[in-house]
Amino acid sequence: MKKLLFFAFMMTTIILTGCDKETILNENDIPAEIKTYVETHFPGAKILQCVKDKDGLELNYDVIIDGNFQLEFNKKKEIESIDGVSKLPDSVIPAKILTYVQTNYVSNFITDWELDRNNQQVELDNGIELKFNKDGDFLRIDN
Repeated sequence: MKKLLFFAFMMTTIILTGCDKETILNENDIPAEIKTYVETHFPGAKILQCVKDKDGLELNYDVIIDGNFQLEFNKKKEIESIDGVSKLPDSVIPAKILTYVQTNYVSNFITDWELDRNNQQVELDNGIELKFNKDGDFLRIDN
């Protein structure tokens, strides 16, 4: 019985630790959808690094571009988050959220945007984080 438990423990450890793999992609291996997204929303920006990150069943692409922007795409190559140190292009922010911020925070701009299963979140240049539902309806100020 102890041998069986030890074997099960070792197999679980191997499976869990062996599933995490990061691969730096060269220019030719970066998916076209990611290149198109960057060209469309960040014209003239160069992709400095693209990492294909496989963690168990999860697959993401972590992309760094000119201007200190970090983008994360899911396995379907859809954008999930954008982190920046300066103003994000208006074209990457859902229209309803952009309108809300421009109306209620006139002197501020969005530096980060994130989409998760149920919500979206933006961070403003003053550090305030705003939470929205999937449809872009304001929910609350988040800390």
